[in-house]
Amino acid sequence: MTSHEIDYKIIGEDIQVVEIELDPNETVIAEAGAMLFMEDGIVFETKMGDGSQASGSFLGKLMQAGSRLVMGESLFMTHFTNRGVGKRKLAFAAPYPGTVMPINLANIYQNTLIVQKDAFLCAALGTKLSIHFNQKLGAGLFGGEGFILEKVQGDGMAFIHAGGVVIKRQLNNETLRVDTGCVVGFEPQIDFSVERSGGLRSMVFGGEGLFLATLRGTGAVWIQSMPISKLVQRLAPYGGNANKEGGSVLGQLGNLFEG
Repeated sequence: MTSHEIDYKIIGEDIQVVEIELDPNETVIAEAGAMLFMEDGIVFETKMGDGSQASGSFLGKLMQAGSRLVMGESLFMTHFTNRGVGKRKLAFAAPYPGTVMPINLANIYQNTLIVQKDAFLCAALGTKLSIHFNQKLGAGLFGGEGFILEKVQGDGMAFIHAGGVVIKRQLNNETLRVDTGCVVGFEPQIDFSVERSGGLRSMVFGGEGLFLATLRGTGAVWIQSMPISKLVQRLAPYGGNANKEGGSVLGQLGNLFEG
């Protein structure tokens, strides 16, 4: 299915919003609860799945929707369509502070992008979302978010959300090692695995966690500076469990094993 062509504008710096302009009868799909505002003439409908298989069977749609539950997402997605006579605007905001990445899937290898399971924000109708399992056991056991990923496919615009600042790295038959929670997405030809961060002393006292994500090959990789998991961990000492954590037998040493 050919994706709808949509115009957009990214608003903000540290906390970004994507504003999308729809022509009559154009549609954008989004995660439930992501909409910030919409102008008169735009209608929305909650549907099971992304709409890329409009003519498919009910069982196929049900299986696609069920895979979203595995990823921890809502069973339904919201479809916003401009039913007015002229251009209409709507905007989407991410669930936590960070950067909105506009990705033209037509310019991505095999029109496919692999992202962390909570990174998708919205996209033009025609974009297909599906589950992507990392085949390597190490990523499943030690990678946290790294085992279950989301595959975004299409030939139109998709908008991915990341925490903090986003860095795009173009690998040329190279290897890049990254904090496991900081990988936002990568092209499908990149080999992704989770490996031990170093020797025992470095693993326990280095402060970088026991394992690192390793990306190898040739293609684009996107990295976020402050994933939500790291933000929560940094704020935890100031929350209701601050005294309990300070009195722990392991104290800060215990946090190393949570990395």
